[in-house]
Amino acid sequence: MKCPHCTVSYNSNPQSVYIGKDKDKDWYIIRDYCPECQRHNLRLNNSAAKRVEYLIYPKGVARVPLPASVPERYSKEYLEACVVLPDSAKASAAISRRCLQIMIREELKIQKKDLFQEIDEVLRQNKLPSYLSEGIDAIRNIGNFAAHPIKSTNTGEIVEVEPGEAEWLLDLLEGLFDFLFVQPEIIKKKKEALNQKLKDAGKPEML
Repeated sequence: MKCPHCTVSYNSNPQSVYIGKDKDKDWYIIRDYCPECQRHNLRLNNSAAKRVEYLIYPKGVARVPLPASVPERYSKEYLEACVVLPDSAKASAAISRRCLQIMIREELKIQKKDLFQEIDEVLRQNKLPSYLSEGIDAIRNIGNFAAHPIKSTNTGEIVEVEPGEAEWLLDLLEGLFDFLFVQPEIIKKKKEALNQKLKDAGKPEML
């Protein structure tokens, strides 16, 4: 099991705590403890649907913290998609798709009538490194997204998602954040530091 607090995998030893019965039958709290971060993970379970468990603590699944170089308008969407993921993969995917479309339009300067066509154009123009192109191509062709292209007027539409699709979208957003914002900022700071050294040595700076 992977801990939703710290994302470290550990051997699960869950304990079930009975909390009561209603017209939907018996309810339990499934309690698990992560030895790595020393926190409990709590899930709500119903005896009528034993395979369905709702994560109630922590609220949302842990992801790698975003660097400060990621603009707030994108980081807020990303964090919201993370928070709602345990409750609704469909809602999380819708928020991630909306964030993806905004980045394509504002950062890559591509705008078509729907996200499906915009992804096509991103791939045609070869604007991304291969690892990101493959990821975004997979999203374009996956399940219900391929069957129902998200139009510019309803980017946040809630549609069915394939297992793992919402998580894949979050991974893709992280990769785009790194490519579009994090690495350029790192290179900029390195260049500034090098130019300062050149200036101190009385040599011409890099352009």
